[in-house]
Amino acid sequence: MNKKKLILIADDEIGIHESLRIYLTREDYEVYSVFRGDDVMEAFLRMRPDLVILDIMMPGRSGTQVCADIRAISMTPIIMLTAKGEEVDKLLGFALGADDYIVKPFSPREIVSRIAVIFRRMNQMQAAPDQSKLTVGNTEIDLKCYEVHVNGESVLLSPKEVEILHLMASHPRQVFTREQLLDNIWGFDFNGDPRVVDTSIKRIRKKLPENTDIMLRSVYGVGYKVEVQEDA
Repeated sequence: MNKKKLILIADDEIGIHESLRIYLTREDYEVYSVFRGDDVMEAFLRMRPDLVILDIMMPGRSGTQVCADIRAISMTPIIMLTAKGEEVDKLLGFALGADDYIVKPFSPREIVSRIAVIFRRMNQMQAAPDQSKLTVGNTEIDLKCYEVHVNGESVLLSPKEVEILHLMASHPRQVFTREQLLDNIWGFDFNGDPRVVDTSIKRIRKKLPENTDIMLRSVYGVGYKVEVQEDA
């Protein structure tokens, strides 16, 4: 019997918790609620959820701070919620390592759909063992467990960042446009800002150590490509 996936909801609005709980339990998820930003990390470390729904504006520690805290130790998928709709707020969420971003007010069905997409994509990536593990020079990218190692040392990337790196490293020297990366990693129905690709690439570059053999290069006016150190 498969264990139910646990969703941690962090939001200060009781109505959000009540409505999401109804829809998520109907889809056979377990749900745990937190109402203050200060309490999220304690719940996260204790419950070890499979996905976090995180509001940006909460009493105590903000959602952006909590997102950064989670990303410092885990690549658990994060969907950020906010009443703010400005593009700068969306980009900030993605820059911090969020996997998706939804502006209030929203339909609980939309949340359920976004969660299903995230889990389905991760399952698809992990279901192809022959293709899931990739070694490029001194860098190993494993989609089975969403891990990256450089010279045997672990590099903590978010799920989306691992998928981007795996896709590009599987096709060294091939130039990917932002649209191609959006379609392959976020999906055809993603309606966010294409600049999320830029922020994700910047995060990957920042996290990879200097001794990695994988270099992410910008191709002016086109997009990005991976070059292997020995070929560069």
